[in-house]
Amino acid sequence: MATTAEPIARLVRALGKLPGMGPKSAQRLAYHLLLSPDAEIEELATSLLSLKGSLVFCSRCFNVADRDPCSICVDPQRDRTVICVVERPSDIPPLERTAKFEGLYHVLHGSLRPTRGIGPDDLRIRELVPRLRSGEVKEVILATNPTVEGEATAMYIRQLVEPLGVRVTKLARGLPYGAELEYADDMTLGQAINSRQEF
Repeated sequence: MATTAEPIARLVRALGKLPGMGPKSAQRLAYHLLLSPDAEIEELATSLLSLKGSLVFCSRCFNVADRDPCSICVDPQRDRTVICVVERPSDIPPLERTAKFEGLYHVLHGSLRPTRGIGPDDLRIRELVPRLRSGEVKEVILATNPTVEGEATAMYIRQLVEPLGVRVTKLARGLPYGAELEYADDMTLGQAINSRQEF
């Protein structure tokens, strides 16, 4: 019985670890890469190898960036009175594509998951409070994912922020419960931003 050559099998296993990549998709992609021109493979390999070395976390919002502070935080056109709190850096591009939000961001790098030992000190929640104490920020939009963990995280942050006199809103739930921001379509996300509610 014939087996898959080990280099291909190893690539399929590696690709299969990517989010949303099942075994069949991983195999299809592996064979696509095998038949791709060498220049394309070299460009992909170089991009992957340089990915971590050329990126930093913004010291203000904790988004992934190629410089610190990031381009959003230093953009003078952004509305500095509003901060949108998201769970992951991958939540920012879909929000930006809506062209409905012009404020700043704060990336938590996860959500509260007590069953997995992830508490407030494991996230970038503590760093949000000093950003609000200047008095410049008037509103915090909680754009955590509509999951049990996302809701728990939003409620925790609301309890921290409200005593500071900052308005707390959340995205309207045009987003289905259990969905993740990075997979939401632009129209739904834009409506959720425009229809945000007091939290």
